[in-house]
Amino acid sequence: MIDLIFAQTLNGLASASSLFLVACGLSIIFGVTRIVNFAHGSFYMLGAYLAFTLVTRFGPADALGFWGGVLLAAVIVAALGALVEIVILRRIYQAPELFQLLATFGLVLMVQDIALGIWGPEDKLGPRAPGFKSFVVLMDSRFPSYELFLIVVGPIMLGLLWFLFQKTRWGTLVRAATQDREMVGALGVNQRLLFTSVFAFGAGLAALGGALQLPREAVNLHMDLSMISEAFVVVVVGGLGSVTGAYLAAVLIGIIHAFGILIFPKITLVLVFLVMAVVLVIKPYGLMGKRPVGSAHAHGPVEPLLLPASHNVKLIGLAALAVLLVAPFIVADHWLLTLTELSIFALFAASLHFMMGPGGMASFGHAAYFGLGAYGAALAVKWLGMPMVPALAFAPFLAGIAGVVFGWFCVRLSGVYLAMLTLAFAQIAWATAFQWVDVTGGDNGILGVWPAAWAAPKLVYYYLALAVCVVAILALRVIVFAPFGYALRAGRDSPLRAEAIGLPVMRIQWIAFIIAAFAAGIAGALFAFFKGSVFPTYMAIPRSVDGLLMVLLGGVQTVSGPIVGAFAYMGLQEQLMKATMYWRFVLGASIVLLVILFPRGLVGTVLVFAERRREAEPAPPVTAAPEPAR
Repeated sequence: MIDLIFAQTLNGLASASSLFLVACGLSIIFGVTRIVNFAHGSFYMLGAYLAFTLVTRFGPADALGFWGGVLLAAVIVAALGALVEIVILRRIYQAPELFQLLATFGLVLMVQDIALGIWGPEDKLGPRAPGFKSFVVLMDSRFPSYELFLIVVGPIMLGLLWFLFQKTRWGTLVRAATQDREMVGALGVNQRLLFTSVFAFGAGLAALGGALQLPREAVNLHMDLSMISEAFVVVVVGGLGSVTGAYLAAVLIGIIHAFGILIFPKITLVLVFLVMAVVLVIKPYGLMGKRPVGSAHAHGPVEPLLLPASHNVKLIGLAALAVLLVAPFIVADHWLLTLTELSIFALFAASLHFMMGPGGMASFGHAAYFGLGAYGAALAVKWLGMPMVPALAFAPFLAGIAGVVFGWFCVRLSGVYLAMLTLAFAQIAWATAFQWVDVTGGDNGILGVWPAAWAAPKLVYYYLALAVCVVAILALRVIVFAPFGYALRAGRDSPLRAEAIGLPVMRIQWIAFIIAAFAAGIAGALFAFFKGSVFPTYMAIPRSVDGLLMVLLGGVQTVSGPIVGAFAYMGLQEQLMKATMYWRFVLGASIVLLVILFPRGLVGTVLVFAERRREAEPAPPVTAAPEPAR
């Protein structure tokens, strides 16, 4: 038993080293630039692929060829990181932070297809490291020597990074910018050069972590997203901007992974995110994080007020609804399915916008409520024997209950910490659905969730879904411009003043959280009957990212933006999937261009141009009053 505990501890420490390198780079980048870099996992994947190519070319059996290839891969990716920062990110530092996240996710899609085009879809098995091909006997157990090497790498890199950040001028500037970057800029430091160097350094660390995995696991196209989720956990648990905290968190997560498989095999996937949720609830800024000094937000233009729709906008909305009503009689049959799906996702995007726009609460895990609504409908049909209509009414309450529980904890945080806690709860819900096989069917899902006979025809279900989605979206819109909506926006814009006049800000945000979860549950229930099945992927990270993309592309500071964004993003994605094998690259490039050209989203940019045009119009001449008759 002691031998097993010792071996699993060593396995956890070995995994922690690579995780530390990736998370440390991510933490440094966020601390200085305030960018939540979704593309960090892509740098990790590129490091592994480049190391495979370079090591294979230089000679895997030669120590110089192997280690030279590993280091050169990290240097190349660091240079690519600098290029990305200069060409793309530097242009959007003045945009809202979530739009920067949107651009980095576009990079994720682009890198995935670039890697697919260069290295192909097959997994790449790397060679064993020269000098570390054998094993050592520790407490009567055989342990690979390369694993011991990785265990040593972690503390060594921690020491080197401590020296870099404590004893060099560049490190001092990085620490200062992490605490208060506005003050660093005011002191005359070249922020552009600092940001570029930090981004390159963080990308190089991620690539080094990926390259060091070459002898341990096969290189594949799914490494990026699997690593970035764990790296986010480590960064948040350790504390944003804390290198020591990142190492401690990496060790903690590595040990939990190693022992979770043995002790809690049925909840292994839940444990890591459960730990993050507990840490954030107890210590909102992580184990060694500090409350940020100064503004953490980009200094973009003042956000426009949400105003009720004008007469012209209402006419446009009615015209769009009329088009959707007559579309089934104009377009081909396969378009009917597409329009049904787009209508459902428009409601999903509108529910997320209700939190993000008026509520100011960014969520990285909104798919949890979409998926719980889908599972609620499926379980009502399969386990309770409900017909479709009662199941549709029952399903959103399961999502709403989750909103009550999750929201109670989430509204106590703000900013990226709130967003990461929503991600933690979403991953807990996803892992529960994935591993609770007896109830949810696991990855096999729940099949046979079909509409009632009267709603089975495609045309009938389209009109049913459209009607439900339109009513739900209009209800959200009414709430936004009701007194509750104004109170919600007051708590978003100035929580201290709102509390001073007697508004219970936290309670209002909690209610908004529940309303958004309930609306997402409606969309999920409609989607379940539309697809006829439910799977854990409905509440996975990619679905949450889809929701973010739809809201941000349309414009988070507009009420109609999420609807336009849903139709634009999902429609573009579907057409690209049919048109080309490398649809991710085209979609990612389109997202990056849209962020650069339309930093307020599609609808938001149109409104800005309209406002500027009105301001540029000459004022009507003032006519003099006629003189009174004498």
